[in-house]
Amino acid sequence: MDYVERSYRRQFRQEDLTYFQVVVRQTDLSIGVRRDRFSLELTRWVEEMVREERVLLENYIKSDPVFLNTLKPHTVSPDAPPIAADMAEAARKAGVGPMAAVAGAFAQYVGKALVRRSKDVIVENGGDIYLRSTRQRRIGVFAGSSALSNRIALEIMPEDTPIGICTSSGTVGPSLSLGKADATVILSPSAILADAVATAAGNLVQNKEDVQTAVEYAVGIEGITGALIIKDDNLAACGKLKLVPLII
Repeated sequence: MDYVERSYRRQFRQEDLTYFQVVVRQTDLSIGVRRDRFSLELTRWVEEMVREERVLLENYIKSDPVFLNTLKPHTVSPDAPPIAADMAEAARKAGVGPMAAVAGAFAQYVGKALVRRSKDVIVENGGDIYLRSTRQRRIGVFAGSSALSNRIALEIMPEDTPIGICTSSGTVGPSLSLGKADATVILSPSAILADAVATAAGNLVQNKEDVQTAVEYAVGIEGITGALIIKDDNLAACGKLKLVPLII
């Protein structure tokens, strides 16, 4: 798969953090940490961690190929690595296949490791975010060609972190979606669950009349705290979230 530059990243970087990128095959992370915590050693440490987790997951998939391809919940074997087990459990709650949670899983695994080194951490993996913060943050919402794209942001308070903020789209990017939402954004303490539910809720949106039903479905899943869906010029939101204008 050819590398695709994620140009939106430059627009939404937090000004007080230092950012670096870690790319290991399909895993492409943009990571922000406190400036005084950044080092080349930290970059190498994260890259090695990602490689190790990928090896564990890829080796498991070789022994259980259904895990990779199914679009339905799948029970993993008792010897599955923790990342595969976590993905499968989140997918079970959402009613989707385990790979729907893979981007959120890598964001969370790296983010949780980094909080031991930096009190402020943001890990973004293709629109799926793990965030831990000591200050208020604004996370912009990109919704493709919708008139609402890059117009609004989620305001996240420090007491609500760590938090996963994950996005699925049926009109933007390469990820598989059976729906047609421009952006399905899900909030949860678990980025792994948020990623799986973003896929599940996005699958429900075929036209703009579906957005309210889909956000209500999402927040009805235990562990989901908020949901936002955009389709064309329609927006629906439900749960604990605050929308503010986005100023770039």
